[in-house]
Amino acid sequence: MLALEMFRSVSRTMAGKAIGGRMPGVLSGFAAPLRLVTIEEPRVDRPGWARLRTRLSGICGSDLGALSGRTSLYFSAVVSLPFVPGHEVVAELLEDCEDLPKGTRVVVDPVLTCAARGVEPCAACAAGETNRCERITVGHLSPGLQTGFCKDTGGGWGQQLAAHRSQLHPVPEGFSDEQAILIEPVACAVHTALRSGVRSGDRVLVSGAGSVGLFATLALRELTDAGEIIVVAKHPLQKELARTFGATEVVDPGEVLRRVRRLTGAFQLEPEFSSPYLLGGVDVAVDAVGSKQSLETSLQATRAGGRVVLSGMPAPADLSAAWFRELEVVGTYASARSDDAFAKATDLVATDAVQQLAKGVASYPLHRWREALDHAHSAGRLGTAKVAFDPRSSQ
Repeated sequence: MLALEMFRSVSRTMAGKAIGGRMPGVLSGFAAPLRLVTIEEPRVDRPGWARLRTRLSGICGSDLGALSGRTSLYFSAVVSLPFVPGHEVVAELLEDCEDLPKGTRVVVDPVLTCAARGVEPCAACAAGETNRCERITVGHLSPGLQTGFCKDTGGGWGQQLAAHRSQLHPVPEGFSDEQAILIEPVACAVHTALRSGVRSGDRVLVSGAGSVGLFATLALRELTDAGEIIVVAKHPLQKELARTFGATEVVDPGEVLRRVRRLTGAFQLEPEFSSPYLLGGVDVAVDAVGSKQSLETSLQATRAGGRVVLSGMPAPADLSAAWFRELEVVGTYASARSDDAFAKATDLVATDAVQQLAKGVASYPLHRWREALDHAHSAGRLGTAKVAFDPRSSQ
């Protein structure tokens, strides 16, 4: 089959780490540890597993981070190279899988839990906290925190992949593939909203208005009793979508502290040779970007004793505010079965706002992967909801 494969290349990874942030185009050129290959179809010959044919697979910020070398070496122990990326997947079953017949269209919960690995449930999986699985390097599979990071299962950036029944969620009738590809990232946003600890009337800051930030805004508005939701957005369409998805205020990145200070009555301090910060501020801040600037903005705009939620994979940042203002800093990774996240996400994706957003999904065949990655890096500026691969296409 045809697939895009990420492989180990120290020189390319270091090149991406050195200049990928300043020159994203290198990630679709010489510096990308990615190649188009013909390989054997992945197959896991164990009970509950089946082969799937990919229909669409999204390009996520974590994929771009891995290709650029921005991903921390912390994760090197929970992947197995070479692997086919792609964890946002809409696919159809090529064979029966327990109660799901051949031909069923599904979306994939990518976390490779104890059930998928054929081992006794760890404490987290037994409690339904499947995103916290403690067995992601053992069992009959190679290490891999998710589908799309494990060499045995394949990923959505290939024409076929393998998945376990526990990962599969049937797509409702009437959903387009473009709608369905949004279910997994919206499920992650559902987990973010439920983990944020928002109380009735809380002021919430969402730093970032890419797909992660927009979906977090939607989930916060629909699933919590948040009061004001202030969204940080760069581009015109992002600002418009943020309001549609539930933001009460939309601010430019350079205006965040001033606007939060005005809304909350906080005091702004100006330290020497460092960024300003507030005494006072929002109750909860969600960092939906993962950059040094977005994380520090979230920390600097949150009141003492408030909560900062890491929804984007975080970059190194100054954590002084977390210590000095006694902030709760919590991570949100993937989605948990205990949240019923995929069912809630499916309901949210069925709303008019998300249906309209799905019409902006851009898809590319595998052989145009350089164009696709370039587009994904500029998706916010170009107003694209999601960039995805369609491995069936040759155009």
